[in-house]
Amino acid sequence: MRYNLIFNILGLISKYIGVMFLIPVIAGFILHENNHIMPFLASLAMAMLIGILFSVKKAPQKDIDNIRKSESLTTVFFAWILFALICSIPYLFYDFSFTDALFEAMSGVTTTGATIINDFTLYPKVLFFFRSLTQWFGGMGIVVLFIAVLPKISVAGRQMFYAEAPTPTQDKATPRIRYTASWLWGIYLALTLIETVILKYLGLDWYNAVVTSLSTTATGGFSPLPNSVFDFQSNKIILCILIFMFIAGINYILIYRTFKSKNPMPFFKNEEFRAYLGFTTFLVVFLALSLIYNSNYDWFKAFFHSAFEIVATMTTTGFAIDNYINWDATSKMILFLAFFTGGCATSTSGGIKIIRWIFVGKYLKREINKIIHPKGVYPIKLEGAIVDNDVASQMLTFIIFYLVIFGIGAFIILLFENNTTIALSASASTIGNIGPAFSSIGPMDSFLHLHTFSKYVIILLMLIGRLEIIPFLAILNKDLWKD
Repeated sequence: MRYNLIFNILGLISKYIGVMFLIPVIAGFILHENNHIMPFLASLAMAMLIGILFSVKKAPQKDIDNIRKSESLTTVFFAWILFALICSIPYLFYDFSFTDALFEAMSGVTTTGATIINDFTLYPKVLFFFRSLTQWFGGMGIVVLFIAVLPKISVAGRQMFYAEAPTPTQDKATPRIRYTASWLWGIYLALTLIETVILKYLGLDWYNAVVTSLSTTATGGFSPLPNSVFDFQSNKIILCILIFMFIAGINYILIYRTFKSKNPMPFFKNEEFRAYLGFTTFLVVFLALSLIYNSNYDWFKAFFHSAFEIVATMTTTGFAIDNYINWDATSKMILFLAFFTGGCATSTSGGIKIIRWIFVGKYLKREINKIIHPKGVYPIKLEGAIVDNDVASQMLTFIIFYLVIFGIGAFIILLFENNTTIALSASASTIGNIGPAFSSIGPMDSFLHLHTFSKYVIILLMLIGRLEIIPFLAILNKDLWKD
């Protein structure tokens, strides 16, 4: 393990994180909140200082170009911790404890959307803008961004790209990973701008349109309003957010290919997209019927609220237009099921991802067929290609560890909160990067009242979920550090 190489890349990333803080500084002037720019200037200075200290001893370019897999996993893991720590600094200026500041920052950069803020009137607009901005930068991935803009790590980018955003197929839009990263961020930026303009046209002011769009395309869910997007009181605005949440849960490489071909057929030929659309529709109908017959919702409200909450949960955005902790038990159980789905691979959503559930379904089908016909050969295919044994093993391992970590997290939280609903829903929502959960940590509540140790467990779950477990498991292996 070449530690100097890791520190060099982390130092470079830290400097560019510092540049990010110029955005809320500018926003502070635009919002006429000049007296609130100091927290962001302090964060900028700290990020630059860390960048300089980490880069004192330069690593040769040939070492950066030949980064090992173990080094890329370690770099990505600590890059996200560094990102969260630096982003926690502004909250300290507003009397957040260190724990709460780190909680809010980690929730932002991992696009989880769980918050410890109870009283939204205590903080300036620029702080809420900054919260959503951290989600936006975290949504597509900070390492993916730096691969796109920094020539120095473009060669090493392939290892780091897949370390930050591990997918079952390791699909890419273009032959060169730097161009792939650039295209992903280009599409991401375009969707954000389009949603902002539409929301402004539908009646929001520029501030709310921008902040909401930053959180929507990132599938993050932070809102500048205490009751989430419900406070907009406009079905047109909510429908717009619903559509963009669904789009954000689609594989961005599929969006790229559709854009390049100028033909929508790639969407409907794509196995994962069809499953994503089909399962979303199934859960929406199932939940709507439950709300109609168990909670006495009228048909329009039932389907509208069901569609919004299912899409918000499946894409792990976490926005809400209904306080679903007041729903009947059946409806809450259906929504809880959506906690374990996720969007498509190479999207900004978290969770297990649809492609892995497709694989599990085909794997179970194959095992049943082998019981009936033991000598038969039943290869598993995804998108028309046979899944080799290594990829199959990785997907099964991911799901097993995901569920195991969820269970361990829930058990530890239960010890401190003495509430089964809080423990199960908090663990599921944070490892899935969803945000709001059930009981007293629902969509109209906060996580402020939780025990300090529970908060640190949740912080770790948010990080593990955003990195899709692999880098976390890797750093726990002592052999990694001997490489």
